[in-house]
Amino acid sequence: MPEPGPQLPPADPRLRQRAMAAVSLAVLSLLAMLLIGNVQRAAAVAGVALAVALAGVALAVSARRAARQAGTRRPRGATAGLVLGLIGMLFSGFALVGFLTFGAQIDQYSSCMNGTSTVAGQQACQNQLKHAINTRVSQLGG
Repeated sequence: MPEPGPQLPPADPRLRQRAMAAVSLAVLSLLAMLLIGNVQRAAAVAGVALAVALAGVALAVSARRAARQAGTRRPRGATAGLVLGLIGMLFSGFALVGFLTFGAQIDQYSSCMNGTSTVAGQQACQNQLKHAINTRVSQLGG
């Protein structure tokens, strides 16, 4: 078996803090997307979640790069912050595009659901949403 290489010294505490901040921001971005409760504010929440995920990715990348340049170990959490931040960026980015593209249809569906209390009424709202989205997609398709 080959002998293990020399152990690198641990990362600077500031880099470890930066990596933990990256993880925290990435998790916050994902939580924001999971906890969207108000459909009218969904696009704004998705936009903020995207910005927070971008900040998390930037912190993770800078922590990894600084550790490599200093010749130290990669700070714990830097890779997790990078991966979770990228997932948050994708999730919130796609959601933001969807909310901006189908915002009128989602608002109409929300109003319809608020105005009904029966299962039949809810089913009618869902059918109306499907029809409105299909119409919007055909308009976008040309």
